[in-house]
Amino acid sequence: MGDDSEWMKLPIDQKCEHKLWKARLNGYEEALKLFQKIDDEKSPEWSKYLGLIKKFVTDSNAVAQLKGLEAALAYVENAHVAGKTTGEVASGVVNKVFNQPKARAKELGLDICLMYIEIEKGEAVQEELLKGLDNKNPKIIVACIETLRKALSEFGSKIISLKPIIKVLPKLFESREKAVRDEAKLLAVEIYRWIRDALRPPLQNINSVQLKELEEEWVKVSSAAPKQTRFLRSQQELKAKFEQQQAVGGDADGGGDDEEEAVPQVDAYELLEAVEILSKLPKDFYEKIEAKKWQERKEALEAVELLVKNPKLESGDYADLVKVLKKVVGKDTNVMLVALAAKCLAGLASGLRKKFGQYAGHVVPTILEKFKEKKPQVVQALQEAIDAIFLTTTLQNISEDVLAVMDNKNPTIKQQTSLFIARSFRHCTPSTLPKSLLKPFCAALLKHINDSAPEVRDAGFEALGTALKVAGEKAVNPFLADVDKLKLDRIKECAEKVELVYGKKTGGAAEKKEGKPVTGKTPALSGTGGDKETKDAATKPGPLKKAPAVKSGGPPKKGKPAVAAGMGGAGAKGKKGPETKEIFESELSIEVCEEKAAAVLPASCIQQLDSGNWKERLACMEEFQKAVELMERSEMPCQALVRMLAKKPGWKETNFQVMQMKLHIVALIAQKGNFSKTSAQVVLDGLVDKVGDVKCGSNAKEAMTAIAEACQLPWTAEQVVAMAFSQKNPKNQSETLNWLSNAIKEFGFSGLNVKAFISNVKTALAATNPAVRTSAITLLGVMYLYVGPPLRMFFEDEKPALLSQIDAEFEKMQGQTAPAPTRGISRHSAGGGDDGEEEEQEDVGNDVVDLLPRTDIGDKITAELVSKIGDKNWKIRKEGLDEVTSIINDAKFIQPNIGELPAALKSRLNDSNKILVQQTLSILQQLATAMGPNIKQHVKNLGLFFLNLVLLQNNVRAAALATVNAWAEQTGMKEWLEGEDLSEELKKENPFLRQELLGWLAEKLPTLRSVPSDLLLCVPHLYSCLEDRNGDVRKKAQDALPFFMMHLGFEKMAKATGKLKPTSKDQVLAMLEKAKANMPAKPAPPAKASSRVVGGAAPAKFQPASAVAEDMGSNTMESKPDPKKAKAGGTSSKAKGVQGKKVLSKPNLKEDDDKSGPIFIIVPNGKEQRMKDEKGLKVLKWNFTTPRDEYIEQLKTQMSSCVAKWLQDEMFHADFQHHNKALAVMIEHLESEKDGVISCLDLILKWLTLRFFDTNTSVLMKALEYLKLLFNLLSQEEYHLTENEASSFIPYLILKVGEPKDVIRKDVRAILNRMCLIYPASKMFTFIMEGTKSKNSKQRAECLEELGCLVESYGMNVCQPTPGKALKEMATHIGDRDNTVRNAALNTIVTVYNVHGDQVFKLIGNLSEKDMSMLEERIKRSAKRPSAAPVRQAEEKPQRTQNISANASMLRKGPAEDMSSKLNQNRNMGSHSETTHTVPREFQLDLDEIENDNGTVRCEMPALVQHKLDDIFEPVLIPEPKIRAVSPHFDDMHSNTASTINFVISQVASGDINTSIQALAQIDEVLRQEDKAEAMSGHIDQFLIATFMQLRLIYNTHMADEKLDKDEIVKLYSCIIGSMISLFQIESLAREASTGVLKDLMHGLITLMLDSRVEDLEEGEQVIRSVNLLVVKVLEKSDQTNILSALLVLLQDSLLATASSPKFSELVMKCLWRMVRLLPETINSINLDRILLDIHIFMKVFPKEKLKQCKSEFPIRTLKTLLHTLCKLKGPKILDHLTMIDNKNESELEAHLCRVMKHSMDQTGSKADKDTEKGASRIEEKASKAKVNDILAEIFKKIGSKENTKEGLAELYEYKKKYSDADIEPFLKNSSQFFQSYVERGLRLIETEREGKGRIAASTGISPQMEGTCVPASTHTVSSSIGNTNGEEVGPSVYLERLKILRQRCGLDNAKQEDRPPLTSLLSKPAVPTVASSTDMLHSKLSQLRESREQYQHLDLDSNQTHSSGIGTTLASPSSAAANIDDLKKRLERIKSSRK
Repeated sequence: MGDDSEWMKLPIDQKCEHKLWKARLNGYEEALKLFQKIDDEKSPEWSKYLGLIKKFVTDSNAVAQLKGLEAALAYVENAHVAGKTTGEVASGVVNKVFNQPKARAKELGLDICLMYIEIEKGEAVQEELLKGLDNKNPKIIVACIETLRKALSEFGSKIISLKPIIKVLPKLFESREKAVRDEAKLLAVEIYRWIRDALRPPLQNINSVQLKELEEEWVKVSSAAPKQTRFLRSQQELKAKFEQQQAVGGDADGGGDDEEEAVPQVDAYELLEAVEILSKLPKDFYEKIEAKKWQERKEALEAVELLVKNPKLESGDYADLVKVLKKVVGKDTNVMLVALAAKCLAGLASGLRKKFGQYAGHVVPTILEKFKEKKPQVVQALQEAIDAIFLTTTLQNISEDVLAVMDNKNPTIKQQTSLFIARSFRHCTPSTLPKSLLKPFCAALLKHINDSAPEVRDAGFEALGTALKVAGEKAVNPFLADVDKLKLDRIKECAEKVELVYGKKTGGAAEKKEGKPVTGKTPALSGTGGDKETKDAATKPGPLKKAPAVKSGGPPKKGKPAVAAGMGGAGAKGKKGPETKEIFESELSIEVCEEKAAAVLPASCIQQLDSGNWKERLACMEEFQKAVELMERSEMPCQALVRMLAKKPGWKETNFQVMQMKLHIVALIAQKGNFSKTSAQVVLDGLVDKVGDVKCGSNAKEAMTAIAEACQLPWTAEQVVAMAFSQKNPKNQSETLNWLSNAIKEFGFSGLNVKAFISNVKTALAATNPAVRTSAITLLGVMYLYVGPPLRMFFEDEKPALLSQIDAEFEKMQGQTAPAPTRGISRHSAGGGDDGEEEEQEDVGNDVVDLLPRTDIGDKITAELVSKIGDKNWKIRKEGLDEVTSIINDAKFIQPNIGELPAALKSRLNDSNKILVQQTLSILQQLATAMGPNIKQHVKNLGLFFLNLVLLQNNVRAAALATVNAWAEQTGMKEWLEGEDLSEELKKENPFLRQELLGWLAEKLPTLRSVPSDLLLCVPHLYSCLEDRNGDVRKKAQDALPFFMMHLGFEKMAKATGKLKPTSKDQVLAMLEKAKANMPAKPAPPAKASSRVVGGAAPAKFQPASAVAEDMGSNTMESKPDPKKAKAGGTSSKAKGVQGKKVLSKPNLKEDDDKSGPIFIIVPNGKEQRMKDEKGLKVLKWNFTTPRDEYIEQLKTQMSSCVAKWLQDEMFHADFQHHNKALAVMIEHLESEKDGVISCLDLILKWLTLRFFDTNTSVLMKALEYLKLLFNLLSQEEYHLTENEASSFIPYLILKVGEPKDVIRKDVRAILNRMCLIYPASKMFTFIMEGTKSKNSKQRAECLEELGCLVESYGMNVCQPTPGKALKEMATHIGDRDNTVRNAALNTIVTVYNVHGDQVFKLIGNLSEKDMSMLEERIKRSAKRPSAAPVRQAEEKPQRTQNISANASMLRKGPAEDMSSKLNQNRNMGSHSETTHTVPREFQLDLDEIENDNGTVRCEMPALVQHKLDDIFEPVLIPEPKIRAVSPHFDDMHSNTASTINFVISQVASGDINTSIQALAQIDEVLRQEDKAEAMSGHIDQFLIATFMQLRLIYNTHMADEKLDKDEIVKLYSCIIGSMISLFQIESLAREASTGVLKDLMHGLITLMLDSRVEDLEEGEQVIRSVNLLVVKVLEKSDQTNILSALLVLLQDSLLATASSPKFSELVMKCLWRMVRLLPETINSINLDRILLDIHIFMKVFPKEKLKQCKSEFPIRTLKTLLHTLCKLKGPKILDHLTMIDNKNESELEAHLCRVMKHSMDQTGSKADKDTEKGASRIEEKASKAKVNDILAEIFKKIGSKENTKEGLAELYEYKKKYSDADIEPFLKNSSQFFQSYVERGLRLIETEREGKGRIAASTGISPQMEGTCVPASTHTVSSSIGNTNGEEVGPSVYLERLKILRQRCGLDNAKQEDRPPLTSLLSKPAVPTVASSTDMLHSKLSQLRESREQYQHLDLDSNQTHSSGIGTTLASPSSAAANIDDLKKRLERIKSSRK
């Protein structure tokens, strides 16, 4: 034994592992002794053995193994850590011990297993034992079964879960081993002992012999309830109780062992396996069920019936199946099938239980309606079905449907519905049958008990009796107030007979259970929380009385304490005291009254009542009053007395003293007597009549109040208001309403019928008398105190002005609480009153919503609509959804019946098109608001579905959450938490879904007072989330943990960790401990809270669920604030504050002396390290919408190293005053600790961002003050903010820019301003840009302004990412719905414009017309001198510094005329906001000017010389190429030219006429010189935009300005037109004009041609002619595609615009015809695809039918002509040009083209050739013929009028010339001789003039070819413009014209043909007396203009020369160009020299 000594020396734990069995045996023995010796269960010794215990039990040596088992048993019993070994040891026991032959080993193994169960490891042990049952070794199986049986008999079914055991039982019974079967039998008997009959269904399929044996055994089982005999460690107090009982004498039940030990009844349902049946439905089921033959339908139903016999069904989508079954029940004619379908529904309901709830709402109405069938088997089937369905849902959910059927005419339906209600009530408890439900049901049932049919009455009695039994008399009696005694007795008799499902408790005894939610003797729910009912009850729902608990008596509805069942001792008298005491009195005849009165009043009094002398009447009243004062209450005949008072003269009493007495007596009688409603009826009318009386009003009100106290306010108020509004006197009406406002405050709001008042209030609001309206609004304000926001819904459709008054009144009331009622409770027990009152209030808010008039939209949800929503094409689906939206919008408030809609919407939630998903979500959100609380019914089938959506992309996720919240707001959370659906969702391993769901729960749970027990089902999934791979999920799960615990309690949560892996379990337990410390208190029930906190009966719904200080034991509270809790309860945060102070107050005394050191400790590299951590994601990135706990914690930890402890305590204190202190200290130390501040800057800024989320203004102000000082310091230190500091601070600072308080906004802006000194402005820009996206309009406005300031100070380079993008972003806000934001956006862009000139328009891109006009208007108004774009980036810092004035106000100190955009802003936003609405713009402008005007003259325009025009005119010297880069100087010069041009162009649009004229003249100079004109390239659009803006300005502003000299305007017009003509001479430039600009330009020009105000000017006609010429130029020279496109769009717009004149469209069409004429030449340069696209769009907007409806036929002709011409020119190829059109079917274009093509193919080629020329004209010709007479009539009318005579003659001349055969005789015949000769003379004169004109034109060097095209037109000509001659032939003129064009192309001169002006003219030529041509005219204008300018410049220029140069330059032929330029140069030299 040498080696023995070796191992003897080893320590115990090593011996136990030794390879020698003896050594091990010895080790085990010593270990056993050791284990029994160690006292401390947490001793470190235990941990040494953790890994060895498995080896103890699995030792290969049998002897050693026995000892090992003993030691292991001792270890498990005593060691704290033993639980960690459960899995491996139990598995070792099963596999290595249970197969041992020694009985002792098995016994020890069994003991070890039981010991593990005792230390709370039951689940793990059970799992191993169940695994053992699959072992091949029968010995092991037997031992496992035995262990399970033993465990069950000792620990009971509460700890050992039976479901998995029962699942394997049948298999054990089939074993080949007899031992196993016998053991299984014993186990089955043991299980039976615990769960009784619930075990039968799972075992029904085993061998019948075995079953019989079992039955025999079961019979022997004693009927006494089994008891748990061995207890878990956590059940020690139970154990003590049990042992004490045993000691007393066995099983004495008198020991009062509480329910807790009662064994949970196990529901057989829970033990069953769910069966999946949907896939097993016959393939053709859905076809068969619709078949014509009833036999086939029957087959289909029988198949279903067979499947639903399975007692438990797998959940799935049963919607379709339910739908067809419902259809059979509702529609099938064969009653047998109806019964069969009902059976199927019953089977489904009982098999699915809660999961069927979502379909209940659809089916219930159908079944109830079907009760009209008489056949007993059908009725019975329907009853079974509806009862089974009831158990799957709640009464609340189906109440709407049931109540709807109650009014059915059919007595059988009524009877069966009442019976159903009676059966349903039996399943209710007082808490699930709250008043809000009882009220409507009782009301409906009361009708039934008065029904004519006896069976309906009986059923009604039974239902009411059941209600009485369930809810107790106190709750039900109020609703039975009007029932006569006989019926009341009958109801009570029924109540006695009722047996409830819940114990045998009657309502009276309900007080006992006040404390517990669990009703009566109902056993506590077992873990799964399903319905507790036995199987038989489910299958034969006949007499349901036996069924045990079906619903837990769980959480009371709406979270109220179970008040309805009786309020404990105090509440016993009940709040309905008044109603029970109500005095009924029949009406007495006048004789009886006189007798009774005579008995109590002095005789003299009665005689003098109607005396004629008022003094006698007064004396009588005094006696009367004395008599009343002395009477006893019991003997006062109230009715008799008031009738005496009402006797003649009654209320018509004329003497006010008598009347005052009278009213006072009424008040006395009401106070002192037993005053009934009957008596009140006698006097109220009179009182109301007097209420408006100046002298008697107050007495009348006093009397009304007294009556209200006697007869209750609700009744009195209703009577009074009705009477007031039935008469016309407005004074009475307004005073009545005032009385009511006060009365409500005095009596409280309970019981008032809101609806009745609201209709009267609406009448009052519409009253003409303002006093009545004001009173009504005041009354609404008072009601708002009690009802809250829902009240506003009733007045949504009032006029906006009224609404704003109502809103203002509500605004006043906000934050106030309703006063406690002072009257109305005085007579009744005050004790009960209080609680009762509260309860009543609770409902008010909700009831209001119930009162809203709801529309039934069921019939609008048609089958087509549903199929639309499900269509394949997404556009149609979208249409369907749009329809739904509009249906809901129109209805506003809807009933819950929405037909098939939920299913349709549900399918859309999975739509592949995310836009539709979002739309569906917004519809669902709308539904929630529209349907209100009734949306509950849809939660199960729809609501939980969007929780799923949280999976999808971010955008949908947000929408889904919003929708979920909207629903939850309406339904409360209970519906969401009930059932397994929520836990099923959490089970899905999707990180997004999980984190959103948990976040949502964390938000919602804290606000609930109680939750369904089903919440427990979520806990395991919550635990798995705590260990999820995704960090966010873990985070959210941790956040949610305390709130789960708050509802479920620590014990339940800790117990639930049992199933976790050992490692996980410890982690989770640690988290639970932590959560326990943070666990918020449950929100206190409102009844207590409001009485304590507010002292009044504020309706609990609108008061924050106040968590009251008493509920917060200081152990659970830490001093750090928890924002979630602070949200949940108003007072909670204060409570914490109080504690916080206590905690801090002691140490502060000691620490006072420590406050001397530095407050910021400099940690080397601390900041860098923090940034690294954040980058590496080691800590949370500072980014949140509201700061969560973890951010605050993190900041606290980071600060602890570098901030003085005492300061940190102040900084993170719960109370804001401490924050103020901290800030004060920080301000104090700012200068002295610069370096410390800088080293902690990131933390300081982060802490300040937290302060921005505080609601306390003083802290905010202090923080901003500190920030201003801080940034000043930083800029002095030249510190630069790091990215990290900026990004974690600036966004939160910008949030505060939107603060409502002005002071704060100003401060924030000042700080932003200073920031730019320490952080680049361009980076600031990005942050501020983000701020403009806020929902807060103030913030948007301020941010926009700030952007303007940045651009103003730093130029365009600050704009990020590019100026274009930034400006586009800013410009979107011009269309903002908020006025201040619009203004800010406009001003900002104006600022940019001032810096940057016209390029702004380019950068902004396309704006809507409205926005653009606003912008142009604003730019004109600002009329500020642009400064060239500042190149200030270099001196960025100093620039900003000088801008900061001492008080950091926002006014920039710029140069004097710098119109600070800030000023505008402040004026617009601040005090002048009212004026902006009322004062027209012109006047506002002056104010702005004056305010900024420091004595400079308005509109001082810059002298033109500033611009070095010689740059432009110097011929550009291109350096000799010397193989090197072009000198940079050249580029500079070029860009300089560009900016000069930009500047000049920007002045074109100036509001000042002279500026504009000068700018135009400059541009004209440039355009006239070929070598310089190129400089304009690239600026054409810009120039044209400026021009038509100027045209618009003239049209809208200058022309309307009386003060302006009209010559100025003509001058301006001439300049504009002149420079434009110059531009459109140069083809290369003209082609640069884009479509959009051309469209606007043409619009402007045509508007000008039609402007009648211009014609009235002296030179007006001339202007119009010039415009005409210009239009022709534009048409010919611009890019043909662009101009055609522009004209088409313009025509479309003008036809669409109702305002535009027909003349306008006509001129546009004439231009189009002109274009058509040019087509043959231009067709090849046109982009046909684009033109056809435009035509397509045109035809889409104007289909043929619509065009035909136009007043004139021109549009349709124009279009046809255009298309016809195109077809002629292109032939069939035209059809290849439709490429740009997406959907050709949208218009008739393609069809039309094909028709034309076909038509032209049919004709011969030669003819087609000719047609090309003629086609166009021919169509028009016909038109003209038809109109000849009208035209001539028009012309003669003109000739006859004084003003237009010349024009008329000219037109007539044109007309005669054009239609030589036109007959004007008839028109002349009727006129006088003088008129005829006048006409002839006039025509001759014109002719000679015309002849001469050609010559003059030629001599001035203008080719007539030009002249021919520049046809001036008067605006009134209507003559057809395309026809050449009247005949069909095409005249020679056309060919001449073509010849001319050809000549011109070849450079030949056309001047020779001077004698015949061409006939082809766009419009006719009017007479031009004395002036050579329109162009001459124009140029003479221009030259005059120049002369005047030159004279002003003291130049002595020969006017002749100017004149000629003026004419020459516009249309100069190339040869004269050089001369002109020289000429110009000379002139410019002179200008310069004179200037010097």
